[in-house]
This record gives sequence, structure tokens and C-alpha cells, in this order.
Amino acid sequence: MSFDTLKALKIKIYQPHAQYRMPFAYQRRHTYPLAPYSTVLGFIANVLGIKNIPGQEEPCIKENCSCVYHKFKKIKIAVCGNFQSKTTEYTWLRNLNKKYHVERFGFEQNRFLSGHIEHIGGQSPCFIDVLNDVKLSVYVYHEDEEFLNEIFKRFANPIGKSSTFHLGRAEDLVVINELKKTELKVQEVNGNCKNFFWIPERYFNDKCTVEFEKINALVYKLPTFYKIKEVRIFEYIKVKLNDGILKDISTFFDMEEKIPVFFADFERG
Repeated sequence: MSFDTLKALKIKIYQPHAQYRMPFAYQRRHTYPLAPYSTVLGFIANVLGIKNIPGQEEPCIKENCSCVYHKFKKIKIAVCGNFQSKTTEYTWLRNLNKKYHVERFGFEQNRFLSGHIEHIGGQSPCFIDVLNDVKLSVYVYHEDEEFLNEIFKRFANPIGKSSTFHLGRAEDLVVINELKKTELKVQEVNGNCKNFFWIPERYFNDKCTVEFEKINALVYKLPTFYKIKEVRIFEYIKVKLNDGILKDISTFFDMEEKIPVFFADFERG
């Protein structure tokens, strides 16, 4: 594949508060500054009505299938954005393990503590980092333009979605500020783009020159799609979290927003 322009779906999102939890953070629950790919993929799958089937690893396990799920797995997405501030909440998390209930109440059947009936289980203090006034831009591309149009229609009229629009925690509700089809063109980028960007190692389109090793940024492995084998087993993609300062990079560019767009290719191994 080799082209200088493509048509993509742009979704501009506002969230009053959001927490995109880093999976290895527990007592202090750190957040990424951007929604990771798995979170955005789940967001789009929700709109398309894609659901897990009990006892089955994936929503569809047929080979060479042209269903919505298999088309969805060929999607290319890019995520960028920023936030106004970050606060840290102090809260108590409940642990329903029998051991922690006994440690708190003395024995299994007891629910009285200091003369009051309390909820079962134990409690653990926890700090949760929360982003405020979050603005995200999600770009979606698919080789099947009809499928891309279907995603647009589902966002414009979200009938059949599996849950309320949210990104991050269930309470991190989403306002869609703009939904439109846009044309992106490959061009050179230099300067401060004033956004955070996920820049993937497995980049989409050979017309772009993104030298991953030379990008000055933090390296992460982000989850993408998953299979259920008792628990969720994720696939991962290597990315860099860039703070917007870019030099001598040729990539897709949104002329209206004045920002580069870095599409991740989840199919390439």
C-alpha cells in the first residue's frame, strides 16, 4: 500500500474527568495522559454492538469471516489529546476476600464494627490520579469505506450500543464534541504540536517516515485486542508517549486541527 492521502473518521471527545489506569499501579493508581488503544477499541466495539459470548474466546471464532467483529479487527486508530490538570483522590477500596473480612470483623458471620453494621470484606486505602477537562481526538481508518461509514452512522445514532458512552472507568462519561469525516495528507512535521501522542512502532502506511527509535519519548507496551481464557489475554503493541515536540517526521496531518496523526497497525506482527 502506498498513498499520500486517506479519508478517516475524526471523533473529538470531551471528558470532565477521566482515569486511564496503568495496569501495574495498585495502591497509587497512576493514569496515562491518553486513553490506551484497548480502551478506545472497547469504546468503538461498544458502539458497534460487539459483545463477548460466554464460553467463547472471541465474539466470533469463524475463519475467513466477514462479520462486523472480523472487520473491526482490521481497524487502524490514532489517539492524541491533552488535559487541563490532574488531581489525586484518596479513597478506600473494598476487598471481598474472606481473609480480609475476618481481619476486620474477627469472624466470618460478624458485620458489626464499633457498634455499627458495616459492609462485608476488608478495606484498603488507595490514591487515584484523575485527569480533569480532558480533550481527546480519535482518528479511525478502515480499508473498507462502507464499514467506516457504518462506524460513523453508529456514533451519529448510537442505537444498539452495549453500554453508556465512557472511556476509562464506567463513571468517566464522554461528550462527543465533533464527529466528521476528514481527509488527511502526509506531510513533514516540525515543532511543538501541544498534545500528547501515542506513536506506535508498528506504523501504518509506507509513505510516512517515522523512525521509532529516534523519537524522544517514554516507551510503553499498550494492550489492544484480547481473548478470554478464564481471564483476558491481551495482545500488545510497542509505543512511545510523545509530549508533542516532533522533528523531521513525515506522517498524516490534519490541516484543520494542525496536528499529526499516527495510525497504529494492529495486524502487523
